[in-house]
Amino acid sequence: MPRKCTICEHPKKEEINEMLVKGESLRNIAKHFSVNFTALYRHKEKHLPAELIKSHEAQEVAQASTLLEQITDLRDRALRILEKAEKAGKLKTALEGIKEARGCLELLAKLQGELAQEGTINITISPQWLEIRAVILKALEPYPEARIKLAEALKEVENIAGS
Repeated sequence: MPRKCTICEHPKKEEINEMLVKGESLRNIAKHFSVNFTALYRHKEKHLPAELIKSHEAQEVAQASTLLEQITDLRDRALRILEKAEKAGKLKTALEGIKEARGCLELLAKLQGELAQEGTINITISPQWLEIRAVILKALEPYPEARIKLAEALKEVENIAGS
């Protein structure tokens, strides 16, 4: 006869399920409720109600939607203030309005995935690249002409990347 799930039988099962759905650490939950880590893992994998997970995901979508609405509202308000400041001839206030509207637009674009957030990475100074470059050049030692050509090409690329 299969063993009963100790988490399903636990008096605080709903609280445990909620913490699992929110993505809390299994170790923290196990410690907090004095339950076995492995039992908690098995419960999460086999018994956590799918409806609870879907409900949490729907709640996250709703919160994201609310956030977008709030940022959109801030942008609209900043644009209204900008328009009023321009009409009143208050250029300093108008510039502040432009700055705020731009910040809202930038944040909206980032949240909607319309604006890249990655920075520029210079791999030519990366320790991993320097190690790989050394290995390649060492492997070409028996072929001096190829090694020189590769070293020249790499130097050219690194000079372009550095400028």
